[in-house]
Amino acid sequence: MNKTVIPPNDPPTDQLTYLALGDSYTIGEQVSPNESFPYQLRAKLNKQSINLAIPQIIATTGWTTGELIAGIKAETTAPKYDLVTLLIGVNNQYRGNSIAVYRTEFQELLKTAISFAGGNAAHVFVVSIPDWGATPFGAQSGRDVKTIAKEIDAFNAVNKEEALKAGINYTDITPGSRNASADASLVAGDGLHPSGKMYKEWADSLSPSILKAFK
Repeated sequence: MNKTVIPPNDPPTDQLTYLALGDSYTIGEQVSPNESFPYQLRAKLNKQSINLAIPQIIATTGWTTGELIAGIKAETTAPKYDLVTLLIGVNNQYRGNSIAVYRTEFQELLKTAISFAGGNAAHVFVVSIPDWGATPFGAQSGRDVKTIAKEIDAFNAVNKEEALKAGINYTDITPGSRNASADASLVAGDGLHPSGKMYKEWADSLSPSILKAFK
């Protein structure tokens, strides 16, 4: 497992702090840290007068919602962050885990994220689960890609419903992730994870709502 956890620092007071929670899609498996979506998001926002500190990332390849909950508890975190992103659930789907359990654990993660944001749900941003079935790995997995897509949609219906219910902004990157079936440049060298190009699309999709929340 590859794990990237950047310990909390003491940035200058003019910088906004950022906590990114998730799995391989948050750490940017198979790409350089600067190509991951949290780092590309930071770079994009910094160019638009949102002075964001280097993100603290709590994520590990393969994590489910339950493992992320445990992982957060095991890490040293700051009492509060200005911005929190959450993208989790693909491994719940991949392993065939219960969607009902996913809902319960996702609700807990949303409460945790809001707490990290100082109680401000408007500063928490949920990202939908991409469709790994659209990748070369998915095509060669022996699993039906249409079934994968339906299951991903079902998990996303849950995380969207729960995020909006909690007053949290929701960014749907799933349709764009499905372009990987026709565009190899959107996939990293392992044939499964997103390339820096796809992560840029995610950062581009996220930034307008974040700019709106902070201006």
